[in-house]
Amino acid sequence: MNLAAARARAGRPVSGIRRKIWVAFILQVASISFATVLGVYGASAILQDVLIRRALTDEAGHFWDRRQLDPAADLPDTYNLRGYLLAADDPVTRLPKHLRDLQLGYHSLQSKRGNSLILVEDGPGGRLYLEFEQQQVARLALLFGFVPLAVVLVVIYVVAFITYRLSRRAVSPLIWLSEQVQQWDPKQPDIEALRPDSLPIDVEGEVATLAAALRDMAERARHFLERERDFTRDASHELRTPLTVIRMACELLEADGQMDKHGQRTLQRIRGAARDMEALIESFLILAREDERGLGEECFVANELIDEEVDKAAPLLWDRPVELKVNHEVQYAIRGPRRALAVVLSNLIRNACLYTEVGTVQVSVKPHRIEIEDTGRGMSEEDVQRAFEPFFRGGGQGRQDGHGIGLSIVRRLSERFGWPVRLESTLGVGTRAIIEIPQTLPPDEC
Repeated sequence: MNLAAARARAGRPVSGIRRKIWVAFILQVASISFATVLGVYGASAILQDVLIRRALTDEAGHFWDRRQLDPAADLPDTYNLRGYLLAADDPVTRLPKHLRDLQLGYHSLQSKRGNSLILVEDGPGGRLYLEFEQQQVARLALLFGFVPLAVVLVVIYVVAFITYRLSRRAVSPLIWLSEQVQQWDPKQPDIEALRPDSLPIDVEGEVATLAAALRDMAERARHFLERERDFTRDASHELRTPLTVIRMACELLEADGQMDKHGQRTLQRIRGAARDMEALIESFLILAREDERGLGEECFVANELIDEEVDKAAPLLWDRPVELKVNHEVQYAIRGPRRALAVVLSNLIRNACLYTEVGTVQVSVKPHRIEIEDTGRGMSEEDVQRAFEPFFRGGGQGRQDGHGIGLSIVRRLSERFGWPVRLESTLGVGTRAIIEIPQTLPPDEC
């Protein structure tokens, strides 16, 4: 991961915490406000209906009681309540028009003065109509319901705002710590700001413990990086020096010309083993580096590199009836680390040569891909699926040279530099390794 991506990922939690706190409190306040308003409104509506119905029922019963004591008792007539009595022989025209068609029971009507709740009830003196105008009750409900509701909502908003401020203050040390880590260079983290005497006053408790843990972890990571650089530098020199001596000694022995055929074969084996060790060391050193900047990225012609790797692998087939061929269908250049692609090709060509006893090994340069195809014993479908696992050795292979890490190195390098590699194999027929090269250039551009 590069520095920009690391900072982008580190930046997300900072804005995320603040946003989540804000969203949580907004949702909380909105939910409480909605529930409070809905509850008060519903309770007001229900209470109005229930209380007015109860009042009408009580008023009707009181009227009939008064009527029994005094047949001339007056009908209810107040600011909100009016009564009408229709005897059995009275015409219905004595009633207001909006009451004439009403049946027994409760009725809700819209009148000029507002909503009215009407009770129609039969009694010993005829049919009683009681009309209650709800306008005044609605005003009272608004006054004694929604005014306290507004006060409650204001209190909720104030408490929520204070709680939000306190929550932001509580997480501000964590946000500060995240911002400090966001500014770190992954290769050289600046941990001085996390020293105990450099922490802000409000950084304490768990956040201070987290800051100390991050500081210790960054310190250990820096030591690990220093040791990795030292190892890569020392290994590059110390491991290659004896291999150079071995190679030069082989050249001197070969130039002497006094060795028999057995000694020459042994010398070739030594030279091949030294060459394989050099390729293995080169692979490990490439993978040990944190990025590709030290690999000498350049523009190179892929066909020339393939010819070089084929020439290096040719001695592996001197004692076998196997033909090593190169088919240049196209020519193109690649911009990238030349040494990395050389390691990939070397491992794939070497594997094809080692596991082919008779027939051909052909390297083909095709548009946007390189294919290494052999007529070896091939692999089963299960072996193909596991071929890139470290130290895996297929059960159907012929020769058993190597240590089972070549294809693992190929997979890691190909994924790292954007050259996908896949295998196609049929047991008893052969294997084809395909290296995809998504971006190519004309050779004359190098």
